[in-house]
Amino acid sequence: MTSELIVDVQPSKKMSIALLEDKRLAEYQEEGLSEHFAVGNVYLARVKKIMTGLNACFVNVGYERDAFLHYLDLGEHFHSYEKLLERAAKGRVGRLSAFPRQADLDREGSIQNTVKTGQDVLVQIVKEPISTKGPRLTCEISFAGRYLVMMPFSNKINVSSKIKKRGERARLKQLISSIKPEGVGIIVRTVAEGQGASELDNELRGLYQRWQKMVERLQQSPERPLLVYEETSRAVGLLRDLFNPSFANIYVNDAPTYRQIRDYVSMIAPERIEIVKHYRGNVPIFDNFSVTRQIRAAFGRSVTYKHGAYLIIEHTEAMHVVDVNSGNRSLSEVDGGQEGNALEVNLGAADELARQLRLRDMGGIIIVDFIDMSEPEHRQMLYERMCENMQKDRARHNILPLSKFGLMQITRQRVRPPQEVSVEEQCPTCGGTGKIKSSLLFTELLEEKIDQLTKKHRIKKFRLHIHPFVAAYVNQGIISLAHKWHARYGWGWKIIPNQSLSYLEYRFYDEDGQEIFMNNERDMQ
Repeated sequence: MTSELIVDVQPSKKMSIALLEDKRLAEYQEEGLSEHFAVGNVYLARVKKIMTGLNACFVNVGYERDAFLHYLDLGEHFHSYEKLLERAAKGRVGRLSAFPRQADLDREGSIQNTVKTGQDVLVQIVKEPISTKGPRLTCEISFAGRYLVMMPFSNKINVSSKIKKRGERARLKQLISSIKPEGVGIIVRTVAEGQGASELDNELRGLYQRWQKMVERLQQSPERPLLVYEETSRAVGLLRDLFNPSFANIYVNDAPTYRQIRDYVSMIAPERIEIVKHYRGNVPIFDNFSVTRQIRAAFGRSVTYKHGAYLIIEHTEAMHVVDVNSGNRSLSEVDGGQEGNALEVNLGAADELARQLRLRDMGGIIIVDFIDMSEPEHRQMLYERMCENMQKDRARHNILPLSKFGLMQITRQRVRPPQEVSVEEQCPTCGGTGKIKSSLLFTELLEEKIDQLTKKHRIKKFRLHIHPFVAAYVNQGIISLAHKWHARYGWGWKIIPNQSLSYLEYRFYDEDGQEIFMNNERDMQ
């Protein structure tokens, strides 16, 4: 299997990241460039309210809803962080390696006897805001790298349980203990298997520098809440967790993000630096790599897979519900009649569902209503197929065998809201009224806008993005409409087909990729 990462950055709007496995969309993430509540960010925040009954408190981290912090998430090193904040307020932290570690927190204690309203706490986001709930927090700070995770005030060294070889586990543990600074604990990640001392030492030094810079930041500002450590961008974070030898290409359409990713790859795998490529094509990057088409096909309430079978996916506050339907398949298509047909549809549904869970980042409880099967070996085969498909999923999950009602229950780690992409297009011409101007007038509108740009605003170089069908229409013929427009208004601008636009929608962009707005009205209403 070969993997490709496609990063689409739209200036001042959003970043979209698509992971392709053998050219097929496997993961998709999208976030606004103004959003800062990423998992891993560390804040110097203030306790807002104590909830004695929940043994928890609410903390102000700058989000519209206060974040939730349970007593058990204070962590055993909470008193050490309290001492750190006390010294940071006075500007007398000193050497971190010699910082006096305080007594561990009593796990049987209560929140009201540990923190008080208005107290400063150092917290890290472990779950992003979901629906009506604010972020979920922990006081057990950690810094994640590709090979290692570093935890201040701990002295433990743990090796990933997925590294099975005893000799390798012992080697890694001994190696880390010889290079580890005092006053920090280390978790060795699975990808560290087989790595040498120089790679692990370099990363450990980088993680320790992040810890030092965060402490310096604590002493600089009285502002609360204060972002003292920001996790790497989502593109780099995803790359950190996914990068492996199967990566063939990483395409980025934005120069700063390209440099950021290139710098990261040069650090973790300098011999693979050539796979990071700056995409400069005129066609939108997602259109060029067929990502837009796959997004339109994969998201939505109904998802079709092989031979006309389809899934119906519903999201509720408490859980996700998936219904498997055989569609227009006939019993003659497979051997075994109804039972054989049900087995084939269900196995195909297991393949597609595992992909959909990753693609949409669905978490919490997922209930799947498969087509009923009477044979116990078929039910076991379906369960094993689902478990096998989910092995590629990085999120923690648990799968239960089919119940007697044909239902499968899955729980999957949820740290951010499920990825929802609207694949339904609102009519760009009537706005829901059902009445539109003639579509024949659309080309006249486009020419009017081009005339306005080139003559009134004196903009000679720009790109006009329109739907591919409209682009085909204006480019058809030897003396096409596009040719006439170029002859009339100059040859410094281009027409770009864009699959993400509605039929009669258009966008103008300047040379730097910034959208050009001429007015705020909906021209075709």
